[in-house]
Amino acid sequence: MSVGYEHVDVKELAKRSIALGYTPDVLTEAVADVCIMLALMAGRNAKETSSLVNEGRWPNYSWAPFLFCGPQLSAPNPSVKRTAGFVGFGRIAKATLARLVPFGYTDCLYAFNPQSSKPSAEHDAGDKALAERLGLKSVSRVDLHTVAAQSDVVFVLAPGGPSTYHIVDEPFLRKMKKTGVLVNASRGTLVDSDALAKVLKEGGIWAAGLDVVEGEPKIPIDHPLVREPRSVISTVTCAIYDF
Repeated sequence: MSVGYEHVDVKELAKRSIALGYTPDVLTEAVADVCIMLALMAGRNAKETSSLVNEGRWPNYSWAPFLFCGPQLSAPNPSVKRTAGFVGFGRIAKATLARLVPFGYTDCLYAFNPQSSKPSAEHDAGDKALAERLGLKSVSRVDLHTVAAQSDVVFVLAPGGPSTYHIVDEPFLRKMKKTGVLVNASRGTLVDSDALAKVLKEGGIWAAGLDVVEGEPKIPIDHPLVREPRSVISTVTCAIYDF
């Protein structure tokens, strides 16, 4: 029926002897692709620049090549440390991380929700093996606010539900770098939309790329994230692809 099943009452299904089918890995690569797309579009001001063309304003626009410059996804040179951050670190996050390696990313920080288990020796060994396989300097499990503070791009890829509701809130966003980009391709409820719009408007972070928004698809044209020029929103394209 879908990749996740947190929206289903599994206990009630069991009582009624109803089987539940889900497809945990069918969209992994497709979602990872869209994560990179959103990071690129948000970081390089794709919304602002495309609207300039689509609204017919480009011919009358003065030449200002640096006006829409933004933080590039790739490292400017091999010696520069680039850190990818993840809220949630399952199959999709790992597939996204693998796609970031050619862009020159050197390190990875990730966090689960606050109620999940603490790191173990098995976790540490798995992180080390992943870093070696991808050619990264480190893959480390840390707390949420360390992910926010030290990452160049933060990808939100955790399950939905009460334990992750607004896990990306205003304090989290305030800890991010001013050049930081936030990407959410999991569930809209994980990110506090009002807080994100506020922080974007104030220049607290650079931009956001969103494949999901809380309340979708009822997102009006005057929604604060729709009005925000550095918020790129797509209509759940992660779950749609063609071979």
